[in-house]
Amino acid sequence: MGRKQNDPKISRWVFLILLVMGLISCSLVYNCLSTAFNPVSISKIEGFDLRLNEERNLGLGSEDVGEKDCCRGIGNLELWGSTANWGSDFKLNSSEDCCRACKEMCNGGNGDCLCDSWVFCGNRDACGPKFGECWLKKQRDNLNPDRQDAGEKVIWTSGLVYGKGEGIIGLETEYGTMHVKLFPDCAPHSVNYILEILLMRHCAGCKFYRAENRGSSWDSKGNHIKDASLGPPFALIQGTLEAEGTMFKKVPTEACPRIRRGSLAWVGSGPEFFISLANHNEWKNAYTVFGAVLPEDMEIAERIASLPVKPDIWGNINVTVLEKPLNLWLKRTQKTPVDNSVNSD
Repeated sequence: MGRKQNDPKISRWVFLILLVMGLISCSLVYNCLSTAFNPVSISKIEGFDLRLNEERNLGLGSEDVGEKDCCRGIGNLELWGSTANWGSDFKLNSSEDCCRACKEMCNGGNGDCLCDSWVFCGNRDACGPKFGECWLKKQRDNLNPDRQDAGEKVIWTSGLVYGKGEGIIGLETEYGTMHVKLFPDCAPHSVNYILEILLMRHCAGCKFYRAENRGSSWDSKGNHIKDASLGPPFALIQGTLEAEGTMFKKVPTEACPRIRRGSLAWVGSGPEFFISLANHNEWKNAYTVFGAVLPEDMEIAERIASLPVKPDIWGNINVTVLEKPLNLWLKRTQKTPVDNSVNSD
């Protein structure tokens, strides 16, 4: 005798219930991560903890995005500069291929790149005979690239490439200057905003206001200690990069690799950001990473994390905030620090 078939109506109800439960679970995880970095109280989130399942989240997966894998640009932007390779004679299939062609002109020795910017025409209808042109260029100042034009009518997509020892700026505080390597090929919109602040020569209102050390959860290299809590404290310093007197435009989500020790990442779409003191594999690919503090300067970040703090609660997350917010300034560096161990993996 055959096995009795399940009632199809019951099966449909079971499927719908499971679907709703899955959507609710995803929403709770997203809101939890947002609350951990958001100083605005979110009263709707009750009884939920940022402590994610360690066994589930600590393993690195193939979805990790590294700096070496990134080749992004900004649409409707045409960069100018000295031509290293004429696009009229050099056509490629995509902006990513054009970016990689520029990267290949970095010799990797002393960091000097024959190409540090690229311009590509990828809209077949708008570009016409220029479709596929890849112009490889060299800027006089790659921290202040020469813009020919920008706007909806511009048919070009452009991007920057920083070689070894290039694209390094300073985050200056009264406790020292942290040198930061920027990742324009992973987060071009984010880096574009940082370069705009750099041109202003001031960042009134930019500051650190939250500080949480590694506690007993992470070792000095940022590795999580087995069976230890994932926070609080969450091993980071957090602040804002919104300059007073300027209107901040939300930064779109860009490359989101795993958060490593030294990573600079936006909280949501900015202008709040944080510098991680640890390898936060449990956060997976949740945040846009636009730079990294050079390893030799992480002791400054650690010192800031050890400043006097007071407890606070954001949503239902226990945090510690600085008793006295710490001002910071973005500066051009006078030297070229070594960055041979910095990447966004």
